[in-house]
Amino acid sequence: MKNLKEQTDAKIAAGRQANPDFMKGVDDVIIKAKAFQQGENAIKIGKKAPGFELPNPNGESISLDTLLNKGPLVITFYRGDWCPYCNLQLRALQARLSDIHELGATLVAISPQVPDGSMTKNEISEMEFIVLSDQDAKITSQYGVAWEVPEFLLDHMRVDRNLDLEKINNGNSNILPIPATFILGSDGIVKWNYVNVDYRTRSEPEEIIEALKKLT
Repeated sequence: MKNLKEQTDAKIAAGRQANPDFMKGVDDVIIKAKAFQQGENAIKIGKKAPGFELPNPNGESISLDTLLNKGPLVITFYRGDWCPYCNLQLRALQARLSDIHELGATLVAISPQVPDGSMTKNEISEMEFIVLSDQDAKITSQYGVAWEVPEFLLDHMRVDRNLDLEKINNGNSNILPIPATFILGSDGIVKWNYVNVDYRTRSEPEEIIEALKKLT
């Protein structure tokens, strides 16, 4: 089975073949974002993670403190169920969820989508981790991984993909999370993180598992 990088690389290659001009535009956007050091404000290792209280798909409020009471926590920020790279990542994490649980950790995925729109019902029923909604991107900002999406990409979403972010995210039309993953100890301190403004690149589940092993 291909690892996550191999899967995302294959999707990038397919995108370059199908729409080279668009993918060149994405490359330029990412280069600019890196030049401006976007994502550099992400919560650093050794720092206390900001608390939160966010709704799950059933509208139930889940707090960080409640999650930490169970032990270490893996928090991954993703853009939404409409993002193919996010879907690859979430499926890869689901495939290794038993390993994460065996190490005493809980996995939570946070996106800006409205509580009952983060994933389709079928996908929710297949995923066994916690999905939370950060509609106004407040928590995303507090974790230092909020990104104001360039007009180039917003136009692509509206025109080419018929995506209405304002509707999907309940009023938030242009702020998305930089795909990022944080591992918190039960004390709420960041023990490991992965932040990359290139939304096509994600942390490998194996890297997360190895970081969790070091905690135990």
